[in-house]
Amino acid sequence: MFEDYATGMGAAYDEMFEDGEGLRTPYSQLQPSLQQMGSAELQTRVEALQSSYLDQGVTFDIGGEERAFPLDVLPRVIEMDQWAKVETGVQQRVQTLEKFLDDLYDAGRVLQDGIVPRRVVTTSSHFHRAAAGIEPPNGVRVHVSGIDLIRDDEGEFRVLEDNVRVPSGVSYVMTNRRAIAAALPETFAEHRIRPVAGYPQKLLTALRAAAPAGVTDPNVVVLTPGVFNGAYFEHALLARTMGVELVEGRDLECRRGRVMMRTTQGLEPVHVIYRRVDDEFLDPVHFRSNSLLGCSGLINAARAGNVTIANAVGNGVADDKLIYTYLPDLVRYYLGEEPVLKNVDTWRLGDADHREEVMDRLDELVLKPVDGSGGKGIVIGPQASKAELDELREKVLQDPRSWIAQPVIQLSTVPTYVNGMMRPRHVDLRPFAVNDGNRVWVLPGGLTRVALGEGELIVNSSRGGGSKDTWVLAGHGRHGVRAEPERIELHTTRQDVGPALDSFSSQKDQQQQQQQTGGRAC
Repeated sequence: MFEDYATGMGAAYDEMFEDGEGLRTPYSQLQPSLQQMGSAELQTRVEALQSSYLDQGVTFDIGGEERAFPLDVLPRVIEMDQWAKVETGVQQRVQTLEKFLDDLYDAGRVLQDGIVPRRVVTTSSHFHRAAAGIEPPNGVRVHVSGIDLIRDDEGEFRVLEDNVRVPSGVSYVMTNRRAIAAALPETFAEHRIRPVAGYPQKLLTALRAAAPAGVTDPNVVVLTPGVFNGAYFEHALLARTMGVELVEGRDLECRRGRVMMRTTQGLEPVHVIYRRVDDEFLDPVHFRSNSLLGCSGLINAARAGNVTIANAVGNGVADDKLIYTYLPDLVRYYLGEEPVLKNVDTWRLGDADHREEVMDRLDELVLKPVDGSGGKGIVIGPQASKAELDELREKVLQDPRSWIAQPVIQLSTVPTYVNGMMRPRHVDLRPFAVNDGNRVWVLPGGLTRVALGEGELIVNSSRGGGSKDTWVLAGHGRHGVRAEPERIELHTTRQDVGPALDSFSSQKDQQQQQQQTGGRAC
């Protein structure tokens, strides 16, 4: 099944094979196990894997069409020492972003000291003055983060972007593990793999720790845009595995600065809201007045200290790709340390010198909108037509602050099962971190996204990408035990919402459209 694999390898760093021949250490047990299984047997397991994902409702919405989330049968394997650097770097990144957001929505010392220009912040579409002065009970604004990483042509991990608004994709980390453990039980048993099933409990602990002062037994809910949102499967799975209520905006109401939830037993207080709704749709009093997804008064309740919104409102300014370019300076400013994980080299097109250089090299670079997500708006210069580049040039000159440029990086490749053979496909990695106020815990592995098209560099699920199970190998210390099959409940389909589908009003079409756009996808 690996026949002629090396012929498909380009300039990218391949994580399994070194120079197209020898196996790298993390994969030394994996390939022999697959070869012993044989191509015919593996094909049978691949087909069973695909059908089981569709049957169990592990789906993703692409352009209004419900599809099974593509999962490749070959896992990605990361050694313990490599992961240790990733873990430390992600923790450092989250700690820096926490301090930056706390400073930004309070004293603004970082602006006064000129580390980040004030205009860069105030012109960000995700900087919300409504969030100024809201103090989280335990000082945490970034309860959950997803830091996107790539490996460059030297195999070094670099940060591609930060996601501290409502990062999506962790449900697929858990379901991928369960599915691959079932599809490749022999191979799974031969490796010492750090588990991922504990994520819901870690998240719930962090959310409960963020409860308002004086609340000893907080009521936590997951706020979803609704069943038409592309990441609804994840919202339902997290609510179920944490054992909390899954609610929509119409299930909540604010009274006298407090948030209440409608139940069959009457109104119940809500203390912590893990929201999967974007800021702009969260509270029609302060943001979009026509939003049907949030609840009027949420921001006032948070300001009064009666409810915690996780992640905090206004975090999106830290996701701005222009702010991203200042992160190395922010690490030094707030922590007095050098960044453990480097950024990708980036040009700020609001800078005249940078812009002039980029305009001369449009056909060589990747240009990204600073507030884009899901791979939308990205233009890869070498793959773009002259007409597309001319259109891009005009957009950049009209609004240079809204764009950054980066070199075309050949993301690392991992063998991926395509039409009965293993072929190199580009991947990235989204490690998820949970901050409970005392420690930033990083889920061992995270979501590996894979671009399924040959030569494709955009891995986002919303652009047709797939995923891999990510195995972080444990050493012989405290994690040095062979992994047991992880018990993760998968059966979360749209049928689970029951009567919710029958209660739409005449505003159904507007609500459906908002549900599709009001929450982040991976």
